[in-house]
Amino acid sequence: MNDLIQSIRDLPRLRERGRVSSVRGLRVDVVGLAHVARIGSRVRIIRPQLEPLLCEVIGFEGRIAMCLPFGPLDSVGTGCEAEFVSARPVLQPSNRWLGRVINGLAEPVDGLGALPSGRHAYSIASSPPPAHARTRVGSRIDLGVRALNTFVTCCRGQRIGIFAGSGVGKSVLLSMLARYTDCDVAVIGLIGERGREVQEFIQDELGAEGMSRSVVIVATSDESAIMRRQAAYTTLTTAEYFRDQGARVLCLIDSVTRFAMAQREIGLSAGEPPTTKGYPPTVFAELPKLLERAGPGTDEGSITGLFTVLVEGGDFDEPIADAVRGILDGHIVMERSIAERGRYPAINVLKSVSRTMPDCNPPEETHLINRARRMLATYTDMEELIRLGAYQRGADPEVDEAIEYMPRIEAFLNQSKHDRTTLTECFSQLEQLLPVGQEVDEDMPDTNLLGNAGEAA
Repeated sequence: MNDLIQSIRDLPRLRERGRVSSVRGLRVDVVGLAHVARIGSRVRIIRPQLEPLLCEVIGFEGRIAMCLPFGPLDSVGTGCEAEFVSARPVLQPSNRWLGRVINGLAEPVDGLGALPSGRHAYSIASSPPPAHARTRVGSRIDLGVRALNTFVTCCRGQRIGIFAGSGVGKSVLLSMLARYTDCDVAVIGLIGERGREVQEFIQDELGAEGMSRSVVIVATSDESAIMRRQAAYTTLTTAEYFRDQGARVLCLIDSVTRFAMAQREIGLSAGEPPTTKGYPPTVFAELPKLLERAGPGTDEGSITGLFTVLVEGGDFDEPIADAVRGILDGHIVMERSIAERGRYPAINVLKSVSRTMPDCNPPEETHLINRARRMLATYTDMEELIRLGAYQRGADPEVDEAIEYMPRIEAFLNQSKHDRTTLTECFSQLEQLLPVGQEVDEDMPDTNLLGNAGEAA
């Protein structure tokens, strides 16, 4: 009832109208609505012989409201009538959204009919829960991926970034996480994705079983900047709804970089000065507002956030990657050199970090992971000499051990996208692979794990 009362209060008492005064690039300037419009308000432009065009107010210049459209500017010109719509855009998510594909405005795009509205209204740009009221991160979460379950163990309510260049396999990794992660609900935001890949992701990667517990929000690369940003907001708002129902929510966004690029277009259109690599200040203000909405709630529900970051030119220290890494609770680094030698997912476990480790693991598992990390680090340090044949066996026992076990560790890390390994199985297989205290035996037979992994490779 309170939501209904607030919605009624938000309705304009009069139908406020203005006019388009100019169109500059992607921006539409409207006069006559400055007394009722606010930042984030919605305005509808009446176009001759076309459907009305919805816009969002992004700034003011004197008595002129600067607006960005959610669609193409066809037939918009000076003098077109503009109508004030709402001052507080909200969504009304529902449990019946599960299995649906929607756009940033919560409109269905899957051809399955109208989208039912829930009973409670959620602001699309809500604030994160107060820090002092939030619960702590929960127990370990099973992601179904061996490299992550062991070397980058995550907890419920944790937020972690997947950093990769283009074509390294982050979308495939994301599909594995969507399908295999132990959660109640998955809310997936495809921000700025290629239109061709959306159906492939839904039908091939998620499948009917994955879709039954998922809500997919789509804004393709050809859509307007304001729609791409809105899709990211809608993704977090939907996740917040299910979190408030007490659900263990997995929130996936691909990618945060495209959200930042959309915000860059919006900021530049509003007249902001470009600063770091052309990104205006609002980009770095909006990133924490978006990402902090994921995490533990104030009650039983939680949002475990996994966000991809598309690093430009393989530069993992570029501005967006650097800013996101400082906000999140860990990072997964994917490298092209690993993918080029045929190991997928191409995760560099030495450069990947989970900030909940090692506290989330028992001591014996921590010891096992540290031993495997030392072997990987030792082999990486000596890799060039080993490949050139400059290292002689017997010169260093630690290097000899790393050379012996490296093929087996690589086989363990290699995983087909159709292969799921539970958290318990991951540590069990790694323990069989690296028996603590056992001397290196060159005649040691391969285990079944290595045979299966080799076949998958």
